[in-house]
Amino acid sequence: MATFRYIVDDVDQAVSFYRDQLGFVLDQQYGPAMAILNKDDMQLWVAGPPASASRPMPDGSKPAPGGWSRIVVVVTDIAATVEDLRQAGVRFKNDIVEGPGGRQILCEDPSGNVVELFQPG
Repeated sequence: MATFRYIVDDVDQAVSFYRDQLGFVLDQQYGPAMAILNKDDMQLWVAGPPASASRPMPDGSKPAPGGWSRIVVVVTDIAATVEDLRQAGVRFKNDIVEGPGGRQILCEDPSGNVVELFQPG
């Protein structure tokens, strides 16, 4: 099982997004500090401000949400998924694009972390 960690601004918001919008299952939550969610053979750890993963580094830099690294969630009908997510108020960075392997679009979780929705072609 692959495990990923995202730094988030609010663990409850992140849990709601990944569970209610993208079909993850909440495994454990440690208050506002951290939650562990699962989808298929992927595990996602979301770490909020009180989490040890959010502590400043020795050089003073602070872990923060966002960036271009991302998890990929495979969907069977990207157009319908995007429509449902848009109606739920999810932010998208682009429109659906087609490539040699399928179709994809980038959305953001409530903290601005990028999630790629991908439909194999």
